[in-house]
Amino acid sequence: MHLHLTGQTVAVVGSSQGIGRAVAEAFVAEGCTVRGFDRALPAATAPFETTLGDVTSFPALQAFAATFGAIDHVVFTVGVGSGKFGFPFWNLAPSDWARVLDLNLIGAVNVAHAFAPGLLARGAGSLLVFTSVAGQIGSQTDPPYSAAKAGLINFMQCAAKDFAPHNVRVNALSPGMVQTALNESVWAAGQATLPASARQPYADWAAEKIRKISPLGRWQTPAEFAAMATYLASPHATNITGQTLNIDGGQVMHS
Repeated sequence: MHLHLTGQTVAVVGSSQGIGRAVAEAFVAEGCTVRGFDRALPAATAPFETTLGDVTSFPALQAFAATFGAIDHVVFTVGVGSGKFGFPFWNLAPSDWARVLDLNLIGAVNVAHAFAPGLLARGAGSLLVFTSVAGQIGSQTDPPYSAAKAGLINFMQCAAKDFAPHNVRVNALSPGMVQTALNESVWAAGQATLPASARQPYADWAAEKIRKISPLGRWQTPAEFAAMATYLASPHATNITGQTLNIDGGQVMHS
């Protein structure tokens, strides 16, 4: 399938590793000019430029957006947990919430505000945000993360309605179990609460969790999200807006 993205310009926020890097590289492979934004540079040579910055800084994102003459597509891939095991929720303190909400939700709001003028001027294009199945099922593993991603789904729907008269589409992609640093941090936080005799290696923990929660019984991969991200930016998705698409092996259905 030809995606007809050649020559378009794409901003990928959270581009240096995991799903974000896969998304950025997929747009490059489609002939797009891609610029990334992240707190750290990619660990290995990347086929796109990266601007260092923090999504909690609206001025930094405004400056990043200003580097684009015109913008066709914006992708927000940031996902950060509390680093603690949140079941029950009172295992956490209210102070554990602010950073998670700032990065996952307010960070996306900052991105949308920073790029809105360019998207409106273009009168076309798309904004894609990455949420999580945790934002749809009330995952007890990390309540601040679940709440932030649920809020992001709602904001995505609001933004889709606001942008629609300007021919700009807004959608969300929702990962399930993906082998990323974020997924491994969930394992580490949970293991820290267990006696040494009950702890599991990451591979064993993940395999058991996938068996329990995923009807398809397998990992999802960054490449799958990259493929869907490019498709949603393409003319083939011209009537898709305001949607949360799950790539989760059936996890939300199962719940």
